[in-house]
Amino acid sequence: MKQLKLLLISVLLFGACAEAPDRNCTDFRTGSFSFSQKIDGAEQTTLFSRTTNLQIEEFNGKTDSATVRWINDCEYILTTINPKSAQEKRPVHIKILTTTDSSYTFEFNIVGESEKLRGTAIKTN
Repeated sequence: MKQLKLLLISVLLFGACAEAPDRNCTDFRTGSFSFSQKIDGAEQTTLFSRTTNLQIEEFNGKTDSATVRWINDCEYILTTINPKSAQEKRPVHIKILTTTDSSYTFEFNIVGESEKLRGTAIKTN
């Protein structure tokens, strides 16, 4: 029983010391990026550039602009500036989960919806 207690205490102490993933979110606040995903079985790439309060995206020859409102260093809300449909009017919440020197992994969802998707953006500049 004494060994079990020591094991439990050791696990708790070492678990508390585990390092959190790298999140240097401020390195990705502005810049040019690419994001690729499979749509209907084909790899599609979105290129976008972001300032502290504006994001411009290019996808399939179309350009869209959105305002950026930072919630904290790692989360922001995108709102399309000139929405053409009810779907485009809905803001998107983006949360940076981890970062490397040249990319970040993020989770995103339409505000108010529970389904979250993940992706990785690569800094191109």
